Amino acid sequence: MLKNSRLIRLVCGDKESVNALIFTSLIMTLVSEEFPAVVPYRAEEITIPADVTPERVPTHIANVICIVYSVNNKKSYLCSPFTVCVCFRVPLILVGNKSDLVEHSSMETVLPIMNKYTEIETCVECSAKNLKNISELFYYAQKAVLHPTGPLYCPEKKEMRSACVRALTRIFKVSDLDNDGILNDHELTFFQRTCFNTPLAPQALEDVKNVVRKNLTDGVRDNGLTLKGFLFLHTLFIQRGRHETTWAVLRRFGYDDDLELHQDYLFPLLKIPPDCTTELNHNAYLFLQSVFDKHDKDRDCALSPEELMDLFDVFPYVPWGLDVNSTVCTNDQGWITYQGYLSQLTTYLDVQRCLEYLGYLGYSIIAEQESQASAITVTRDKKLDLKKKQTQRNVFRGHAFGITGSGKTGFLQGFLGRNLVAIKEEHKSYYAISTAHVYGQEKYLLLHEIFPDFDFLSETELSCDIVCLIYDVSNPCSFEYCARIFKQYFMDSKTPCMLIAAKSDLPETKQQYCMTPLEFCRKHKMPPPQSYTCNTAAAPSKDIFIKLTTMAVYPHITHADLKSSTFWLRASVGATVCAMLGFAMYRALLRPR
Repeated sequence: MLKNSRLIRLVCGDKESVNALIFTSLIMTLVSEEFPAVVPYRAEEITIPADVTPERVPTHIANVICIVYSVNNKKSYLCSPFTVCVCFRVPLILVGNKSDLVEHSSMETVLPIMNKYTEIETCVECSAKNLKNISELFYYAQKAVLHPTGPLYCPEKKEMRSACVRALTRIFKVSDLDNDGILNDHELTFFQRTCFNTPLAPQALEDVKNVVRKNLTDGVRDNGLTLKGFLFLHTLFIQRGRHETTWAVLRRFGYDDDLELHQDYLFPLLKIPPDCTTELNHNAYLFLQSVFDKHDKDRDCALSPEELMDLFDVFPYVPWGLDVNSTVCTNDQGWITYQGYLSQLTTYLDVQRCLEYLGYLGYSIIAEQESQASAITVTRDKKLDLKKKQTQRNVFRGHAFGITGSGKTGFLQGFLGRNLVAIKEEHKSYYAISTAHVYGQEKYLLLHEIFPDFDFLSETELSCDIVCLIYDVSNPCSFEYCARIFKQYFMDSKTPCMLIAAKSDLPETKQQYCMTPLEFCRKHKMPPPQSYTCNTAAAPSKDIFIKLTTMAVYPHITHADLKSSTFWLRASVGATVCAMLGFAMYRALLRPR
């Protein structure tokens, strides 16, 4: 992620060497490869071509300060403005010019200055007149900008800075493909090829590990590199002046000059036309499955709190709140299952958040893709789906409307397999995400409980694939709200609607409306009210959710189809068979590992 050009600012010391003639002559000598007979007092803006600098990078003039002094004048470097330059918080290069006028070196004299000001990267003696070290001067200046030491290493403490340790730790964890705490030969080879586009020879791998073994007792374990060994190697690179190696690794994994993940890395450009949606593609699913498998150490198809926090170690913050346990499927211990994990990560309404999470997990590195954008499929316009009466989408949104107390929460939690006893009030979620099988195909359905406000419903609250109008059969005032919502917002839309008669285990009361719920459905050509209760001994039936998902997938199906028992039987049988096969296949995949 090297930038295409860099800036160098030249500053000098006393009256004689601050003279613009000196540093102008250095620049003009580099560009023309000869000492100018007449040196202008000030050069116009100059771009130093890439072909005359060792780093092969075009260079403009700032962002690293070269303090130029005359080696034949001791006062020039004793009077140089070091304190002022340090305030700029950019790398400093000491440049001893006019070395053609003396036979001795000034290095011993300037060494105390370099020790005092740790911002000074290096010192170079040169001569503009005889072209000595001119190219090297600008090489070190470019290197100080491209590969600065300051963000990586603290010379006073002789250790890496915490931000560098944090970044390299994340890189280690992403590269540890089996999450066993070491980088084995396969992982080290993959890491080397990823960062430097060339594999390490077997002997080179052993040489690296031997260097670590000689210096650390716990740097190598089971013939693999531990995190301590990995950090030690990078400390060694920096101490030996090879910090470009560490910078190459950091930039390949998305870090900028401040050791923060670059915005372009986390949020790559993704164009989404109007009325189109986004989903993760097959490669992204495979990647997420591998991440789950990597952290599910006990192979119980669920992530314990410890396993989940281990997964989140590569994030700068905990991405999921406590409400996630009420949003997706969990096991009897309340741990997120494999299905719940996929549901949470594959159905984000905010595609930018999804890209960000994939970036933290290292998708583009592990999947060897240019960016996370390659993990996203942009679906075609929904109007075209309706016209062709088919869709390739796999994720659908359903919005649940109803007054407070109508049973919306119980309905959403029932989708996750929880009965009334299993529903917990703390950490309530207004979402429920799970899967339903429609004609043998697994589809994700995201149900969202909409706050009951008839007078103001936003475009986002009205935009969905299936509408659930939920009323309490035991509350005579409950149905009217559903009828008003339908007539106001959905009667003329093409979004399919289903009326849910919730709390059907309670005695049914006559609704205070001009017609019964069944008559209302017949008038507006809706399927009849669907009875539902989560007050069951076992997990509530999922049949109603299969119907909802089927209506979302096939919004064009006719009223006669919706009333046909054969239609729903075909969908339900396909769902049962597919669910059993899917879980069996995942179990089978885990056994040989």
